[in-house]
Amino acid sequence: MTSPAFPELPAGFRFGAATAAYQIEGAHDEDGRGPSIWDTFSHTPGRTLGGATGDTACDHYHRYPEDVALLRELGVDDYRFSLAWSRLLPEGTGPVNPKGLDFYDRLLDELLAAGIAPAVTLYHWDLPQALEDRGGWRVRQTAEAFAEYAAVAADRYGDRVERWITLNEPFCTAFVGYAEGRHAPGAREGRGALAAAHHLLVGHGLAVRELRAAGAREVGITLNLERLHAASDRSEDLAALRRAEVLHNEVWTEPLFAGGYPDHEGETWAGLADGPWRLPGDLRLIGAPLDFVGINFYRPLTIEAAPHREDDPERRTATDIGAAESNPYGTRLTTMDWPVVPAAFTELLVDLDSRYPRLPPVWITENGSAEADGVTPDGHVHDPERTDYLAGHLAVADAVAAGVDVRGYYVWSLMDNFEWAWGYEQRFGLVRVDYGTLTRTPKDSYHWYRGLITAHRARTEEPAR
Repeated sequence: MTSPAFPELPAGFRFGAATAAYQIEGAHDEDGRGPSIWDTFSHTPGRTLGGATGDTACDHYHRYPEDVALLRELGVDDYRFSLAWSRLLPEGTGPVNPKGLDFYDRLLDELLAAGIAPAVTLYHWDLPQALEDRGGWRVRQTAEAFAEYAAVAADRYGDRVERWITLNEPFCTAFVGYAEGRHAPGAREGRGALAAAHHLLVGHGLAVRELRAAGAREVGITLNLERLHAASDRSEDLAALRRAEVLHNEVWTEPLFAGGYPDHEGETWAGLADGPWRLPGDLRLIGAPLDFVGINFYRPLTIEAAPHREDDPERRTATDIGAAESNPYGTRLTTMDWPVVPAAFTELLVDLDSRYPRLPPVWITENGSAEADGVTPDGHVHDPERTDYLAGHLAVADAVAAGVDVRGYYVWSLMDNFEWAWGYEQRFGLVRVDYGTLTRTPKDSYHWYRGLITAHRARTEEPAR
């Protein structure tokens, strides 16, 4: 089978791969690490597929030299990974864990020795359980604890970290975790989820302040914005689309890049949005200028009007907005049942750029596909669907050609890993992980991505790694 052609991107464009702490590290109770909400959630019967946990995951905590070697061979410029908050501060605040600090020292030094620039995410969903026990993201004290954690990380690692990301996909934390209950901490709330959304942004703003004070080089946030389409031109579907835009996108982009809250939040949440958790000065804090915004994208959504699951607005969850999601695109589906529509990615980026004049440069901090793959008798892993997906979505070059300032692309993920509530069924990695032996096997997509990076450097006359 012929591999797809390499998309052409401008000189200086950077390529990377991404992972997250709870999904790969394992060592969940070693060297002083405290429990996170994902430890609690995954150990609760019925919460994850097959009762899977991140206790061992890919054992990256012990195997990180092997994984950095895979990154070096892949040829990436950057590696995006997250710190485990409860590995550094087991209670979320207070005493710092020296052994936790030491682990990331070793990882950072290994990356730099391999010529790979670290891009560090402070929060990828694994809130220390001790903070959840005191209210979690529903309360402002968690945002303040996040700033303390950011200061600890910046003080220790600021001399070696190229790019800091405060939060990963706050939508999933606030709404999938506190409203839908499909992710940790497994709550189903209305006001609690909206308070969490706001306090995540406050925590981001406070962390930006701490990172700036520590002399951070580049600071940003990662959002999983959605490209949404209406199921029809019926007024009901168009109104549902408007509410979905608030829920998925504008709750983040308006405070961050336009200095306000979404215009249609009242009709979206039936008056629940404007709660006592908003304080004077919050918008200025949240909207402090950023060096970049990270965008995670996987698939578009179609929105149509639907009955509320709960008639009483006071008892609705924050995601019960009278809208339903569907995928009527008629394209190939990944094993997540997500449609493959690369043009929607370009549309999202162009629309975002045109909507927000204050938008900072864009980094694609996650993009990839879950596919069925396996090791053949000769030891190879053939995954042509994933390679086709990556080639199509690296048509982010089309957005660049349209004037969007996209600086880099990080594939999700370096390796197969614990895929949250889906356990170990879904495989996104360029490297296959045998969860019985933890053997790593690069897939065909790994070799294609390496070829892309090599060809890009040759074409733009960048030095070979």
